Amino acid sequence: MEPVLYIGMAQSFFAGMMIATKKPQQLSDRVLAAWLFMITIEMAFALGKSYYNHLLSFTFIPFTYGPLLYLYTRFLTEEEPRFHLQYWLHFIPFLIFFFLTFLYRKWDVLQISNFWERDRFFVLRMIYSFSFIVSISTYSILSLKLIRKYQKKLGDIYSYTSDKITLNWLKGVLISFSLTYLAMFAAGAFNIFSRTSSPDPLLFSYIGLTLFAFAFSIYGYKQPEIYKHYGILPDNAAAKGTDTGTNNNGNQGNGKYQRSGLKEQQAQKYLKQLLRIMEEEKPYMNGELSINDLTKRMEIPRHYLTQILNEKLGKNFYTFVNEFRVKEVIRMMQDPEYDHYTLLALGFEAGFNSKSSFNSIFKNFTGMTPSEYKEVISKKA
Repeated sequence: MEPVLYIGMAQSFFAGMMIATKKPQQLSDRVLAAWLFMITIEMAFALGKSYYNHLLSFTFIPFTYGPLLYLYTRFLTEEEPRFHLQYWLHFIPFLIFFFLTFLYRKWDVLQISNFWERDRFFVLRMIYSFSFIVSISTYSILSLKLIRKYQKKLGDIYSYTSDKITLNWLKGVLISFSLTYLAMFAAGAFNIFSRTSSPDPLLFSYIGLTLFAFAFSIYGYKQPEIYKHYGILPDNAAAKGTDTGTNNNGNQGNGKYQRSGLKEQQAQKYLKQLLRIMEEEKPYMNGELSINDLTKRMEIPRHYLTQILNEKLGKNFYTFVNEFRVKEVIRMMQDPEYDHYTLLALGFEAGFNSKSSFNSIFKNFTGMTPSEYKEVISKKA
């Protein structure tokens, strides 16, 4: 156990210092740094307990892990992240068990070998164990739901994908976090029912936390504040003098767009303007084109453009832009001027930013890979 604790403590402290000194500093970074320093403190307490047997009756710091990961995920996926006072309520269980662990520091409250013994701490053991499981499980589920909700709207904002945008790396960490504590709970249940102390359930936790600290020192340090970094303004910020008031006469849309205020005449006008920009200016050749780039160019709110694409064309922004990119690649395939280009070079020229996305999107639209399509064109020629 001790080597794991020393390694984990050093790794989490190093990662915490990296995130805490990162520039520019964002709200999510502060939360992540706090989480990493809490890991450092827990492992320091664990080392202290191995030398001073009655230092703590049971661990209380893990009650911060779920809330901190949830808030980190929330602040990364919100367009305008702010820390509200009610967020402190998430840490009430931590404060309760912080008080209790020092109140009962002279007693071994969580005696695994006699877990079901009806002594004076039986109820406390039940409450602690149940609260621990609920805390880890609930916040893991809530964090994963935030990621899922965020990823669903990516197609309406970006025309490309990357780990810094999709947050797939964070999703992987959250799943691993859940599985690590599931293994810990399983080991604890085995010990309770078999009345043994091996394997030590905390070993799963400490190994997992060490690996998480390593992952955050790489991915967390490189993760920018998504919306601000990529120039995604809050909705309506791109509008300049645009009429956003609702009007029951000629109001465009239904369902989720019923109250958008976009009229049919406006929608048609904006659609023509959008198609003209795409065909004449070819903004899709920018590999990092976002919906904000077009809404600033058109001077309309973001939700207007999203509504037009959804209702008039039946597409999201991602699909709409990449159709133009595929058509541009096909045009270049047929142009002798580009005969010396490789297929991948054509993809990059048209605005794709990776080989995998180019191949998958092209096949999705045409039913063939770029090389298969090129071969068909050559045979026809």
